[in-house]
Amino acid sequence: MKSVFSRRAVLGSLSVLGLGLLTGCDSNKPSFKYAKDLSNTIMGRSFKLKDPQGETRMLTSYRGVVPMIFFGFTQCPAVCPTALARAVQIKKLMGRDGDRLQVIFITLDPERDTPKVLDAYVKAFDPSFQALYGTLEQTAATAKEFGVFYEKIPSGDTYTLSHTATSYVYDSLGILRLSLSASLTAQECAEDLLTVMEVRS
Repeated sequence: MKSVFSRRAVLGSLSVLGLGLLTGCDSNKPSFKYAKDLSNTIMGRSFKLKDPQGETRMLTSYRGVVPMIFFGFTQCPAVCPTALARAVQIKKLMGRDGDRLQVIFITLDPERDTPKVLDAYVKAFDPSFQALYGTLEQTAATAKEFGVFYEKIPSGDTYTLSHTATSYVYDSLGILRLSLSASLTAQECAEDLLTVMEVRS
């Protein structure tokens, strides 16, 4: 049976591993067990995209919550649905703190992913998930800002996309904290996300 993590459990484990005051480490620096720490990295701060309702969204639109951003496309056969299904599990494992996690799906395929298609796609996983889109130029600029790779791959009379499968996590003040690789389990992600929430609370 999968366990639900609590902030207390996370902090307890960190105190055993850390003891920052005794070792001379910065006690305010978060310690993540599984994800890549991007706390000293600046990226993704200037994107401006639209949600399916036509409202412009940017990083500052998510102050007070913890945004977890993933790039993909709705016709993705495996990587994207797997990432979104994992995000559903992560929210459940985080308990009530999962309500502060805002999953954001940015399409890399605005030619086919219309606002209506995007909205239905993400909400089929969880009603709280949000999709964002832009023009081809805005999409390319946003992907570049995050260091996300993507390219069209011909497939019969249509195409598919090859793309980065990493999720990016900011804290509630808009500071980049983590990159979550596709290889991490929902439990591993949940534990590090709870650490992000505790650091900025």
